[in-house]
Amino acid sequence: MATTQDEISATNSQDRHTELGLTAEDLKKMYRLMVLARTLDERMWILNRQGKVHFVISGQGQEGAQIGTAYALRPGVDFFVPYYRDLTVCLYAGVTPREIMLSLFARADDPASGGRQMPGHYSYKPLKIVTGSSPIATQIPHAVGIALASKIKNEDVVTAVWFGEAASSKGDFHEGLNFAGVIKAPVIFICENNHYAISVPQNKQMAVPNVADKACAYGFPGVVTDGNDVLDVYKAMKAAVERARAGEGPTLIECKTYRIVPHSSDDDESRYRTKVEVEEWKRKGPIERLRTYMQAQGIWSEEFENQVKSEALSIVDDATRFAEQASPPSPSSLLRHVFAEEAK
Repeated sequence: MATTQDEISATNSQDRHTELGLTAEDLKKMYRLMVLARTLDERMWILNRQGKVHFVISGQGQEGAQIGTAYALRPGVDFFVPYYRDLTVCLYAGVTPREIMLSLFARADDPASGGRQMPGHYSYKPLKIVTGSSPIATQIPHAVGIALASKIKNEDVVTAVWFGEAASSKGDFHEGLNFAGVIKAPVIFICENNHYAISVPQNKQMAVPNVADKACAYGFPGVVTDGNDVLDVYKAMKAAVERARAGEGPTLIECKTYRIVPHSSDDDESRYRTKVEVEEWKRKGPIERLRTYMQAQGIWSEEFENQVKSEALSIVDDATRFAEQASPPSPSSLLRHVFAEEAK
């Protein structure tokens, strides 16, 4: 993995995206989505601090791992099973910023739950985005079940499931990966390893250096990627998707990344990590890394940067106004989706 500045500089001089079948327009699309996700995420924190929304759980710093994996999938065809930090994944899959904000403000027209679910529990049935529950790792066996159904129906469909490294310490992780390996399910397990299970560092979560090392116990490949290098992540994901579509079974992809904000809006990160550590990771963040690569390839310019940031801010401003003005759920609808309703 490219981790040192010299290694990063060396990879920037190579035409890596063309080798992966990506165009300059693909890189621009990835970059736009990452900047949009960051701008939207930052606005969520502002709204929380203003007392307008009650809770935020963030994906800032992990956008590269998210777009690098999601970009190899087909929105509306393949199944997306995200975890609560996967804002960039959901934007790529087709969820609009307005819809994200409707969920954040718990409005009646929130497509995820009609204003019932807490923020970050993404769901959108027409886009094949499957919701997860709050306990971590529970989405993993769900994803395997979805992949098994696709295999039984002989569909050309891949299921991808995202989670943090803390999820790999849960029983659901073992059960899901073990069963997927046995049945060669067309599923891809994506671990966004941000090094902390809330406040617990990785070396106190597991005895192995890489989550991907665990894949060998289940009979399929485990791949470690630089999660802040979009192209490194995409390369691994592209190969995993091809493997799944060919009937060769699952892959576990570990994306070494970092969240540059607290665990949630209720977290005090100063209790378990230093500002120096956070600032160091910010300097080698995924947006910065992709920008530097695009500049080296003659794809990025100041004009492009200003346009992307201006567009993102305009979209987020619109989404915020739209959601603030939207109606909350009616109290009379409280039990909808809880009990079966009689057909009229």
